[in-house]
Amino acid sequence: MRKENLRLIEPCVELEAEFMALVQEFVAVGNYHRWGHELVIEDGNFRKYVRDRLDWKEGKSLPEGWVPASTFWLTRGDNVIVGTSSLRHKLTEHLRNIGGHIGFNIRPSQRQKGYGTAILALTLEKAGELGLKQVLVTCDENNIASAKVIEKNGGILEDKYSNDELEQAKRRYWIDLKGRE
Repeated sequence: MRKENLRLIEPCVELEAEFMALVQEFVAVGNYHRWGHELVIEDGNFRKYVRDRLDWKEGKSLPEGWVPASTFWLTRGDNVIVGTSSLRHKLTEHLRNIGGHIGFNIRPSQRQKGYGTAILALTLEKAGELGLKQVLVTCDENNIASAKVIEKNGGILEDKYSNDELEQAKRRYWIDLKGRE
């Protein structure tokens, strides 16, 4: 992996076929349900999917209880989408306990190549541009790969959160953005 060939972009209709190929990989490995709104194209309307994410960044047309959030795709120079991330601009109580500021996922065929570390690092830069000084990133207790990615990006484990609705506890990490400029 060469970092100079990687970039975060906002969702765009021009990469519909590539995005749908990414979604199919998640379906094939049985992970599709895990990513919820990040990968679901309602009624097969990809233009609406893209428009919704761009609107949500501006705080427009948010589903009930949601906060403004930016969606990004990590692309390689060959326009392959290797992962997606979501940057919530602020936290609700639910996000503080479970979801955090940033969620990310890597296409199954592109895992264990350093892309997780890269997408989180680039999304942290975007968080700094928003003016955030510290962000919360969470992962499932047994998701060792994500825990390592978060720790490589400066994550400090605060605690593990659990409630009756969760299948397993969430690791809750804080990442200080001061000095990352």
